[in-house]
Amino acid sequence: MTLVPLVRHGLTAATGTVLTGRTPGIPLDGRGREQAAALAARLAAVPLDAIITSPLERCRQTADAIASARNGHPLAGQEDERLAEVRYGDWTGKPLKRLAKEPLWRVVQAHPSGARFPGEDGESMPDVQHRAVGAVREWNARLGRDATYLICSHGDVIKSLIADSLGMHLDLFQR
Repeated sequence: MTLVPLVRHGLTAATGTVLTGRTPGIPLDGRGREQAAALAARLAAVPLDAIITSPLERCRQTADAIASARNGHPLAGQEDERLAEVRYGDWTGKPLKRLAKEPLWRVVQAHPSGARFPGEDGESMPDVQHRAVGAVREWNARLGRDATYLICSHGDVIKSLIADSLGMHLDLFQR
């Protein structure tokens, strides 16, 4: 049976205050580096066939810490764009307190399958789930049915993967 530990990147200076989305150049802060190092130590003995990561810096840093704890890893550099953060469109870079007052916020929380983020590059939550699940299925096929590989990604992407793996409707992914 394939085993896929899902890891959310460590904390950044913007965690909890701003919806950073795919904004480039947002590294882990001191807390995030400590989290990544602690997780790497806990996972050091877990045999992994691969480490797959979102291409965003905060995920790369978290995945690199995990790979470093095992003296590097042959597939640690595997980036997969389909595991990247949600394209939040016009919401990217906005304070969460402000976004929580938007009518769409309630839709995202209660009915994410009906949510598409505003703006030209805004993505729908079903599209996020579709691309992430597609990535997992392709990695499963590539690495084999008894593989253990780690994915480092983002909160909403991970929640959509968990909902799919549990056979839950996407609207339940905030639970």
